[in-house]
Amino acid sequence: MMRVSQGQKWALRCSAMGLTALLSACGGGGDGAGIFDGPQTDLGNKPAATPAPSTAVVAQKCSVNNPYRFDDTPFSTSGTLNDEKAWLKDNMNKNYLWYKDMPTVNAATPAFSNESQVFGSLSAYFQALKTPTLTASGAKTDKFSFMQITREWNGLFDSGKVLDYGIQWHYTGDAPPLAIRVAYVEPKSPAALAGIVRGDVLKSVDGVVGDATVSGLSALLYPRNSATHQFIFDRAGSVQPVSMAAADITISPVPSDQIKIFDVAGKKTGYLLFNSHISTAEQPLINAVQRFKDNNVSELILDLRYNGGGYLYIASELAYMIAGPTATQNKVFERLQYNDKRPVDTANGVMPFFNATDKNQFLPTLNLKRVYILASGNTCSASESIINSLRGIDIDVQIIGNTTCGKPYGFIGKSNCGISYFPMEFKGVNQKGMGDFADGFAPQCSANDDFSKALGDSSEGLLAAAMYRQANPNLCKPAAAMAYSGTARIGQGASQGLVVKPEMQNNKYWTVR
Repeated sequence: MMRVSQGQKWALRCSAMGLTALLSACGGGGDGAGIFDGPQTDLGNKPAATPAPSTAVVAQKCSVNNPYRFDDTPFSTSGTLNDEKAWLKDNMNKNYLWYKDMPTVNAATPAFSNESQVFGSLSAYFQALKTPTLTASGAKTDKFSFMQITREWNGLFDSGKVLDYGIQWHYTGDAPPLAIRVAYVEPKSPAALAGIVRGDVLKSVDGVVGDATVSGLSALLYPRNSATHQFIFDRAGSVQPVSMAAADITISPVPSDQIKIFDVAGKKTGYLLFNSHISTAEQPLINAVQRFKDNNVSELILDLRYNGGGYLYIASELAYMIAGPTATQNKVFERLQYNDKRPVDTANGVMPFFNATDKNQFLPTLNLKRVYILASGNTCSASESIINSLRGIDIDVQIIGNTTCGKPYGFIGKSNCGISYFPMEFKGVNQKGMGDFADGFAPQCSANDDFSKALGDSSEGLLAAAMYRQANPNLCKPAAAMAYSGTARIGQGASQGLVVKPEMQNNKYWTVR
């Protein structure tokens, strides 16, 4: 495909829902142009059907009780919680995809007006402004808009740094009692150093029973400080006591030990675990694809089961590396459709398949006609854009696992007073104009996460199901052959559930690359 000029390059970030409100944010410097601001146009800022709040609305006019007010550039001026709420409502009126469906909310309601709890008050107000509409399946239309502390957002998506144990927790069940187990352990993290492994079942933290209720566990499982806690795990009937404190870790979005090559039905098949579309994923993805190319890989199994999203430009680059130049020539990776106040943004919102990094490093390609994607309810946003974009150019995408989360929407995000807001701002569609997957992409073959096996093990449930599909075209591995540890089959037991992540790791964002 033709090289894309710097001025034409687009990108998106993803992050999402969680059981807890672990809030983080992104920079952008208030209401002026910033890294998350998208196209700055007169039409994009003029109100249409809904009048904007008073022209007295001022960015970076912050409550003196807001502990994050000095984190943004430009620096803040002293104001009140009412000033911050006015900015928030103004931003929603201008940019929210469903601004016409915003309910009438009294900003003076006590739950939104506690000056001693600025973040909590703003969060409650933000949630109240979201559309109450539902999808065809009865799910909330907007289950993804969120807020985040700006400096925490920047730390994760720009450098991969986060305060954490290094565990992704899997919850089974819709109501207490819940089973909580370890789905993934970040290499070199406190959890890895403590010997915790995938499949370990949490019994208690500081005496709080792990299978009784989520209440009281959130602050312990998703730490905001480095205090030491006492964990009790069960590992196949053996009690595992662990003393552990969270630490500042750098996550590995593409673990080096999860880039593998298998022989499946006489074909060299690449396997790649990809956990997050953050900026530090770019070079490891390039290296992985180059390794596959050098080894003449002709099939690919892309493991996105825990990938809630990230930068959309990363998704575009990976989709290009899978499909190659011929299939993507002059094709659209994703078209961004904004609300009717922003026709210029919609007209200009075309993201191509990127064939090079923004440092002019051309990307290796596999030129595949088919890809197997391991998916779950945690496969979200930018990950779903990979699926949608490849299907838009007639690449055969075989989904193995469970239905994806269903998020064709994304945000740009703006920071005000050190708090970043991510109201849903656009819908993304592929080359064929398809983007109606609010209830997710269904799998071609159902299979569940197999916690009795390590990720990347050819006998692990999802990976084994993909290999079976590859060796037996159009057939799925029989459910009777999918029993894990002799206990759980498709639709049964501990293989159900979701990995719960902070909100910022499961959505889609726009920024200039």
